[in-house]
Amino acid sequence: MLFRTAAEHRPYHLGPFPLETLPRDDSLIQSESARLPSSTTQDASPGTNPLQNALRQYLGLFAQHAVDDPAPSEAPVPDDPHRRMMDVKGYAYFMNADQVGICRIPAAAWNQEPDQADHEFAVVVLVAHGRIPEADNPARNWIEPALGDAAAQRAGAIAVCLSRHINTMGFSAQAHVEGQSAVDADRLAVLAGLAVRDGETLRNPFLDGGFAVAVVTTAYALEPDRPLSDKALNSKGLPYWFGQNGATSGRERNRRSKRATHLSNYAMETVKRVDRPTTLILDDEVPRVPKRAAFFDRALRGDLGAKSQKERSRFAFKQPHTMGMMAPMRSMVAIQGGETNENADTAAYDDPAANSRALKSLSYLLGSDLTGICEIPRHAWYSHDGDGNPIEPYHKYAVVMLIDQEFDTMEGASGDDWISGAQSMRAYLRGAEIAGVMADMLRQLGFASRSQTNVDSDVLHIPLVLWAGLGEMSRIGELVLNPFVGPRFKSVVLTTDMPLLPDKPIDFGLQYFCNNCWKCARECPCDAIPWGDKIMFNGYETWKPDVERCARYRLTNAKGSACGRCMKTCPLNKVVTADGPLLERMASWCGINARWLKPVLVPIAVKLDDWLQKGKRNPTKKWWFDFEVIEGVCVEPPKGTNQRDLNLEHKLDPAKQKMAYYHASMMPVPNDLHPQPVDRKAALAAAEQLETPSQARTRKEAQGDIPAHYRPTPPDPDGPKGPNMKPTVYGGGEERKKAS
Repeated sequence: MLFRTAAEHRPYHLGPFPLETLPRDDSLIQSESARLPSSTTQDASPGTNPLQNALRQYLGLFAQHAVDDPAPSEAPVPDDPHRRMMDVKGYAYFMNADQVGICRIPAAAWNQEPDQADHEFAVVVLVAHGRIPEADNPARNWIEPALGDAAAQRAGAIAVCLSRHINTMGFSAQAHVEGQSAVDADRLAVLAGLAVRDGETLRNPFLDGGFAVAVVTTAYALEPDRPLSDKALNSKGLPYWFGQNGATSGRERNRRSKRATHLSNYAMETVKRVDRPTTLILDDEVPRVPKRAAFFDRALRGDLGAKSQKERSRFAFKQPHTMGMMAPMRSMVAIQGGETNENADTAAYDDPAANSRALKSLSYLLGSDLTGICEIPRHAWYSHDGDGNPIEPYHKYAVVMLIDQEFDTMEGASGDDWISGAQSMRAYLRGAEIAGVMADMLRQLGFASRSQTNVDSDVLHIPLVLWAGLGEMSRIGELVLNPFVGPRFKSVVLTTDMPLLPDKPIDFGLQYFCNNCWKCARECPCDAIPWGDKIMFNGYETWKPDVERCARYRLTNAKGSACGRCMKTCPLNKVVTADGPLLERMASWCGINARWLKPVLVPIAVKLDDWLQKGKRNPTKKWWFDFEVIEGVCVEPPKGTNQRDLNLEHKLDPAKQKMAYYHASMMPVPNDLHPQPVDRKAALAAAEQLETPSQARTRKEAQGDIPAHYRPTPPDPDGPKGPNMKPTVYGGGEERKKAS
């Protein structure tokens, strides 16, 4: 318990509940198979409140992708149904299912003649209902009628992505979601060992409240589970309370349930709040930048050469798990914005503090891990969109949400192997769902709102994460670290004009920690993270990474999908809940509440992290297949798979590290989509223009001029131009149309 926990030895596909310990009853296979076919009529009608309407719209969006043709060739999966099951269950748990079971499908489980007569197996996905907010929380009226819809939307989304993953591997599969199902989901939940019949209702041994289920039927042969005995309903004893077999403990679940619904699972309320971020930001000097300047966008336009341009469209989706997410993710772009209900009565929402509390409660119900609120600085808006059109700021507030990239899967990975891209895309997909549902609901309530996702965002997320009090800038550079989940997250933003109470930035001493820890830089596979001190870049004090080098590696990584090795190896990538190792929980508490100890504790913590081999791969947590999708077919990766562990002997002299700096003055013409090749030689020479933070402060005190390299490249006065110009899909938001 001091350094390690039983959870480190728990195979990932077993999930967060100790289902494997429950008593089973095989006689139920016959009795359930003999039950009369279900005649249940599913309700797919519009909801009775705005949240229900939004949730059902998003469930319907996923349901459009429930059926797809399998790839023309089968992946080289093993014949072992147990190993296949590990991948399928692992993926469902990775997508945040609460419980997963597998069974054979009896003929009577079909509510209609099946389209796929060869579908012999069912994968049943269970998602528990969330919590109803407190009586004085405005979110209660939104959430209470919609608990079932929220769980059904999430279960349906998981089932659709899982079905498409199996299709990508060349096997027939179909998702069945609430309102659009050809199977008796209740019967299959019993056969798959997830529920026990109690009269006309289903009960789960570990859930006191309700739950939703969705089903994937498939011809892919999998190892089935066994039905539960009714004795399983008496299984929440002391072993469960203490985390039986390394599962999430009852005491941790109890701790979470006692926190107010507008608070996350982490004690962010205990972190010191400050008026400004802990790194210097010269607000009046920070330039507004165009999307065209982001290096993934530059790669898309050909600025990084033909190889990076080719890989740009597939680097994160060249693996079957992410291919399962791609279609739903892209289809959400069209509804990120929308018309605001001008006839809505907004008088009930004149209390900014109550509104903020309500939106946070809603975000946690839908799946955010950490949520903060800020006013949007003008420089956080992109100056031009991806097609070169100017953007004028159109909303006042940002609700900033962090989605954990999932500790256990990261434990099993190298950080730059084949699951890396899926970790990012899964978090981006979940974020797009959450922010999209929230924006839709707010527009119905009469407040202009838009979700800002990784696929289509008009705002830069990093400054908003800082100002919303969710972290501090780190040595990783263009990445904020949170005191509880470290760098292990992706962000999504909801912008709105609903009156809100902003949070304050935080200070948990990260600047001292990162200044005395170089682990991410040592482990970076492309030497893109600085070993030296912070500098000023476009008005920000930062450890500036070599973003060109980083982008090229992530795009062209031939032995994996994208890269997140810095997150994998960071000493703050830890579990600090009640189930985490005692030493890590103590260190986390001291780091937040006893910062005066940092000069003593930080050097010890950094050395101890290496001594304990934190950041090394844990094979027990590897659940996925290492496949690459080439021309629509899954194959063994031609170049192999990255197998990195810690590189303890790697030494680098900061004075010899050559870093490229693409200042605002070196950005491409924002509205010219023709290739504008990068000039790396000039970017290396641009290091001579850098100021230190102290030099910048001295210059500001002396009222010196803003550095010329802070001025962005101006747009072409003749307007946007370039190959294949087409309007960006904004989702029909009137506020965006007016701003343009």
